[in-house]
Amino acid sequence: MPRSVSYHAGLIKHLQDPLEAASYIEVVLEEGDPKMLVKALTNLIEAQGGIDRFSAEIKQCYEQLDLMLSEQGEIKFYCLSKLLDALGLQLAVTVKSA
Repeated sequence: MPRSVSYHAGLIKHLQDPLEAASYIEVVLEEGDPKMLVKALTNLIEAQGGIDRFSAEIKQCYEQLDLMLSEQGEIKFYCLSKLLDALGLQLAVTVKSA
């Protein structure tokens, strides 16, 4: 009998597809939960091969974001999201063109 794939392993595999990754992060942003955002970014980084694959600048950016969300529970970004919502607009995540 074949072994089942864990939820996390399946998620990481799906997140390797840029369209899946964009949809995933868009839903997380809509939820507005900072802790969910940190976990989602961690999952996306893992799907892309891990944090060591990225430049020192990107690593530092991720670490700063993680620290802000851990300490403050939110970032100013969510203020922008709330303002856009009040204006009848929303942020969207799409796959970057090559």
